[in-house]
Amino acid sequence: MFVASGSFSLSAFRVLAIALIGWCLATVDGSAGTLDDYVSSMDAAEILPGAERVSDESSENHIVAVYGGGNQLGYIFLNTDWANSVGYSGKPIDILIGISMQGVITGGKLVAHKEPIVLVGIPERKITDYIAGYTGFNIAEYAQSDELDALPDDIVSGATVTIMVIDDSIRRSAIKVARTLGLGGLEGTGAVDNKFAVDMSQDASKSWDELLGDGSVRRLLLSKTEVAEAFAEIGGGKKGKGRQAGAEDTPFIDLYTAIVSIPTIGHSLLGDAEYGNLQKVLKPGQQALLVAANGEYSFKGSGYVRGGVFDRIQVIQGDNSVRFRDKHHKRLGDIAAEGAPKFKEVALFVIPEGLPFDPAASWHLQLLVQRQMGALEREFTTFGIDYTPPATYLRKIAISTTDGGAGNVSAERNQVSTQKSGADTQNRDELWKRIWKSRTADIAVLSCAILLLTGLFFFQDWFVRRRKLTERIRTGFLIFTVVWIGYYANAQLSVVNVLTVANSFGSGFDWSYFLMDPLIFMLWFAVAASLIFWGRGAYCGWLCPFGALQELLNKLAKKLRVPQIAVPFGLHQRLWPIKYIVFLVLFGVSFHAFDQAEHLAEIEPFKTAIILSFMRDWPFVLFAVLLLVAGLFVERFYCRYLCPLGAALAIPSRIRVNDWLKRYRECGSPCHRCAKECMVQAIHPDGHIDPNECLYCLHCQELYYDDQNCPVVIQKLARFERRMALQSGTPKPQTQSKTKPSSASCGPDGCSANCSQPKSSDGNPSASN
Repeated sequence: MFVASGSFSLSAFRVLAIALIGWCLATVDGSAGTLDDYVSSMDAAEILPGAERVSDESSENHIVAVYGGGNQLGYIFLNTDWANSVGYSGKPIDILIGISMQGVITGGKLVAHKEPIVLVGIPERKITDYIAGYTGFNIAEYAQSDELDALPDDIVSGATVTIMVIDDSIRRSAIKVARTLGLGGLEGTGAVDNKFAVDMSQDASKSWDELLGDGSVRRLLLSKTEVAEAFAEIGGGKKGKGRQAGAEDTPFIDLYTAIVSIPTIGHSLLGDAEYGNLQKVLKPGQQALLVAANGEYSFKGSGYVRGGVFDRIQVIQGDNSVRFRDKHHKRLGDIAAEGAPKFKEVALFVIPEGLPFDPAASWHLQLLVQRQMGALEREFTTFGIDYTPPATYLRKIAISTTDGGAGNVSAERNQVSTQKSGADTQNRDELWKRIWKSRTADIAVLSCAILLLTGLFFFQDWFVRRRKLTERIRTGFLIFTVVWIGYYANAQLSVVNVLTVANSFGSGFDWSYFLMDPLIFMLWFAVAASLIFWGRGAYCGWLCPFGALQELLNKLAKKLRVPQIAVPFGLHQRLWPIKYIVFLVLFGVSFHAFDQAEHLAEIEPFKTAIILSFMRDWPFVLFAVLLLVAGLFVERFYCRYLCPLGAALAIPSRIRVNDWLKRYRECGSPCHRCAKECMVQAIHPDGHIDPNECLYCLHCQELYYDDQNCPVVIQKLARFERRMALQSGTPKPQTQSKTKPSSASCGPDGCSANCSQPKSSDGNPSASN
């Protein structure tokens, strides 16, 4: 698979890669602990002062009684047993919490988490100190107050999502425990009362105005003035940086939401085809919401970048809260209801399976708004929409309140799913077609760019003979790649895409998922096609925004005479396998813990430098900047030695059907000019080109035909001139070429005169030109 030489053998490389994969699989994601496991391994007095012993009874009810001095002092419980605590990593944050008989939190201890920002950025002490701050918090009084949806007072900078998840899970889990046990005067649960369920028999279509009029769709309209005033109240009049601080009375966000698992609302907003698709996805009892917005503020937030979380919205119902990840989300092109306006963002969110959510009960959509106060400091405030399903869609039933409403519509959901199975099959792909139609202009631009690049490759012999034209096309194309593909379209491919495809084959491959982003799909199609003809160089050398950014910065550095470091070829050969090791580790981890693989994939600076335009926490920005700085001295440093995506594309590069890059017999013996001028050292000293490392910049092909710089061509021309002079009968003195081959370009014995037979990139003879 890989070329190896010297002391670095292929077998040793494989052994090292397998060992690293095994180590990662063994360490990144252990099995989740239980309440009994955690309690048995700690001193209960750490979180419940005065504790002498804990109950010997099993914690089947997820509560452990704690005693001291012959009296019961309170209870210990695990937050994840009572509330959703899934953090940025996609894994739960486990916290042991102590609560007294009076309903007061006595302490908390972080026992397990996989949060990447805490593992590699924020000191864990800051998180533990934050949890310790809940000591003395009277949860019984809080549960009866009007502050259930208030933000934490002191969000740790750089760990916004993690802190908000911790805060939410501690408060809501403690409230549930207190109510279940009747602590602090709170009433226990279990009474039977009249409740409501969704009437699934109602299935009609309404216009946009009708849905707004009867409360099926709820709206939140915020102006910049309202947002600025809200921050002024919490910040004492301090002015922050960014657009939120503006005082203009212009729209900040115009937000709408609705529950689309109610048939009439779903059919009206989604259309028959998309609603049918939704019914096939939803499990019994599972619900779905629609969120749409216009304005300058995005409800999706900066955390939502392939594999991230939606850090700006959450749904709250009673003591339960729901946060969404990318796997719970589907982007929609528009809203199907008659008269609906065009929206900048339309998203469909599915309530994660297993989380209680009653579609017949009221709920609250909370929007987090932030403003920058300094380089690292931010302020936060929240706004929200209260949503109550219109009574016309409900029917009265009698159930136990302990059921939480999660099973209210289970039978109805099964019935509807049965009725809908097989319906609208011919329109299953309607959504992605609408998305493609809405992005016709972008698709046309990228198509033209890909066609231009394809033409350049197919007719490369004509282009490379015109060096100035080729150089201008390449520079212009690199600028287009950075500006348009990268910063405008955000169409930066990632190794996460490769891992997603690999994992999807094991869980059921669905083309519709990959068709949802037209530009990403087109680039992957172009990559797949180019691998057959030109290897990985078509993408890595021309279409990768971060790679193009590195090359353009290096060109500028050379003009500014920044010294270039020539990596010895022996060292270079021992460094380039690093990227294959990185890819194999990510590939192995993805099958064991995909969420963890996504965060390990932060070795790619693409998200920071391209997708988020360096608007990120400082450790990520510093890492990306350091890689770009290294590229000023070693051209394409990241591409050469660290890029796992490049490694993933290089592996199948061996299947290419042609060797388009031409070589002479003398290349490498004695001439080394191309090898010395190759920007990524893809040409070996023996003259052959390594397709795994070649970025297809075509510089070696420019030299192949250059009668001013290629020693082989110069010798051929000299022989041709002598032969023509002899045939004309007027011999003339031999003239020297304009450019004499230097010792750096040729071997110690000079260039051979027998230069008539060229050879291909792998060293075999090819047709002479």
